[in-house]
Amino acid sequence: MPGFNCHAALVSSLRGRSFPARSNPIVSREAASLGLDTGGAATRPTRPALATTYKVLIIGAGPAGLSAAIELKKQGIRDILVVDREPEAGGMPRFCHHTGFGREDLWRMWSGPKYAKHYRDLAEKMDVEVRTSTTVLGWEDSLTPALSQREKGHTLEFTSPSGLGVVNAQAVLLATGVRERPRSARLIPGKRPQGIYTTGSLQRFIYQEHLPVGKRAVIVGAELVSLSALMTLMGAKVDCAMMITEEAKHQIEFPYVAMKWILADILSRTPIVTNARVTNIFGQKQVEGIEITRKDGTKQLVECDSVIFTGNWIPEHELARMGGLQIHPVTKGPVIDRNFHSTVKGVFVAGNLLRGVETADRCALEGKWAARGMAKYLEIVSTGKSPVSQ
Repeated sequence: MPGFNCHAALVSSLRGRSFPARSNPIVSREAASLGLDTGGAATRPTRPALATTYKVLIIGAGPAGLSAAIELKKQGIRDILVVDREPEAGGMPRFCHHTGFGREDLWRMWSGPKYAKHYRDLAEKMDVEVRTSTTVLGWEDSLTPALSQREKGHTLEFTSPSGLGVVNAQAVLLATGVRERPRSARLIPGKRPQGIYTTGSLQRFIYQEHLPVGKRAVIVGAELVSLSALMTLMGAKVDCAMMITEEAKHQIEFPYVAMKWILADILSRTPIVTNARVTNIFGQKQVEGIEITRKDGTKQLVECDSVIFTGNWIPEHELARMGGLQIHPVTKGPVIDRNFHSTVKGVFVAGNLLRGVETADRCALEGKWAARGMAKYLEIVSTGKSPVSQ
């Protein structure tokens, strides 16, 4: 009907009518157990619906976390829970389809997915409980002023597809890894068009979502992970115009410098521009080009349709800070002793959370070493002795 206002008519018809409050059966049962009367109204639960207790909680199911869980099982510790916010365990190697994984810890040269699957399969064989799509929100005991009061364990809150919950563990291993510093954190001006990635998002787009990422790219960074981005682009048939670093030379160390010779110098013929930085990004809907500025002040325009920011890592230390762990001013990771024990009793740290970036192989080895430190700690606690001071 012309001129008929459906919204006004609906509001008019409902005005003055009363509706009974909808009850929430879960909340009603919770309130009834506490002797409360909700009057049929829906209220938020006063406590999480799920509660579990384990001897060891490992946060992060990447190479460090899975390796630690496997080693703890070998040490005879059974009550272990591994949680990860991703839908699948294995960490970032899942998206790195190039070879080079396993050289230090397995004496193999595998692709990332094969390497991640090896640790997933081994964890399953060792009967390690792994909960994916589970995000730890914080420490329920983070406000406890006296660290000695935490010797009986730590309680953390989490959310998962099953709902909110809490988990208590006698020892906790933080293996939350790192994240790459994105364009916004590097304070690079310009437009915000499509085609700006980090190495992680690039590999997700190509390997997981199977989406196009352009035809000509520029890689910002010249370190080991930059070669990973270059191999990903080569596999997707995307040309790389250049790699750019603010340093005087690339940061690819032996023995991986051989990969630089093969990939950048021979196969893709990608030049590495040193002593330069990106100072502007152009484009409306899609990246059209960038401006780079060298240390001598000269500027250069580079035509491209995608920009990949690599490296410049930031440890994922939010949980560590919330838990009261001391953070090193240089590495930005938690301070640990030789047993990977942090400054908070019962909390251990392993992997790239410690100092930014290392290879997955090194993280897996650190997870194993941290697990041995945790086993010693749990043995000391079980005998009633005071843990060794940090």
